[in-house]
Amino acid sequence: MANTAEQPRERFTNFTPYEMKKGEDYMSADMLQHFKNLLLQWKQELMEEVDRTMHHMQEDAANYADPSDRATQEEEFSLELRTRDRERKLIKKIDQTIDRIDKDDYGFCDQCGVEIGIRRLEARPTATLCIDCKTLAEIRERQTGI
Repeated sequence: MANTAEQPRERFTNFTPYEMKKGEDYMSADMLQHFKNLLLQWKQELMEEVDRTMHHMQEDAANYADPSDRATQEEEFSLELRTRDRERKLIKKIDQTIDRIDKDDYGFCDQCGVEIGIRRLEARPTATLCIDCKTLAEIRERQTGI
C-alpha cells in the first residue's frame, strides 16, 4: 500500500548523529560532508515518495459510479498532491542548502553570523537561522501577522 498523509514515514531511516572529533573546527570538511550526505539521503527519500505517489495515483485511479466514492478518491488524491507540492518546495530548499555547502557558506546564521549548531542542523538541515534569531522571527511574525 502506498504511503499517504495518514501514514507518515520516518525521515532519515539510517541516521547517525555527527560526533565531533577533539579539536575539530566547526563546519570542517568531514562535518560538511556529513550534512551533505544527510541532505542527499533526505532528498532521495522524498523523490522515492514522489514516485510512489505517482504509481499509486495511476494504479488506483478509478471512475467510480458512486459520487461519494469518486469524491473520496478525489479528496485523497488532492491531499496527496498538496503533500507532494510541499515536498517539492522542500526539495528545492534542500538543493539550495547543498549549494550553500558546496560554496562553503553553511552552518552559520544568515542574520547574525553565529554558528547555528550541529544538533539544530541535524534536526533541520535546511536551517539558515540560529535558534535565537529564529525565535525572534517567530515572535515578530506572531505580533505582526506577516
